[in-house]
Amino acid sequence: MSQQERDRRDDGRPEQARPRDRTGRPLPYGTTDVPLAQEHEPRSVEEALLLGVALWNDERFFEAHECLEHVWHAAPEADREFWQGVIQVAVAGVHLQRGNLAGATALFGRAADRLAGYPDVHRGIDVEQLRVACTGARAALQDADAVIEIGFPEFPAMDGGPWFTPDPSALRPPELPTPLSDEPVWLTAGRARAPRRRTT
Repeated sequence: MSQQERDRRDDGRPEQARPRDRTGRPLPYGTTDVPLAQEHEPRSVEEALLLGVALWNDERFFEAHECLEHVWHAAPEADREFWQGVIQVAVAGVHLQRGNLAGATALFGRAADRLAGYPDVHRGIDVEQLRVACTGARAALQDADAVIEIGFPEFPAMDGGPWFTPDPSALRPPELPTPLSDEPVWLTAGRARAPRRRTT
């Protein structure tokens, strides 16, 4: 099927007519006998974040990562690496569910590295707990020769819950919801970004 023939939604995203299982694997058309991934259409970045957390805690990591990508793409430059690290933990969960030991190990390591530059608590998330979970999972998986149960962590939200802000200097969430990016996530995902400057 050519690019022109492919069904597209009003926002330009490709229509995903093939069903996907809960780990995001495409299934044959008409499949109904396995739990399917659902498409979620949050109306704001904050809604995408809350939905992503709920899906994470329900161990629906593929759907969680899809929702959390809205947060990543709306984040200010100073927080992009942070949200990407959070998403990589969810994607590590997808790889574990698929039985991909090497992929899960690599993603836990990348996530821990991305989260290393952030404070122990950031945007209402217990980053230290997430880093420790990533490091422990990576070590356990490196020593395993088969997929093992590692006790995947619940989303490490602090008491007030995770929150998003487009303002990197903000100390609390904005009062009004943050609109989703006008550009579809699939279009912005591969776009080159300016390198992030870190202070040592």
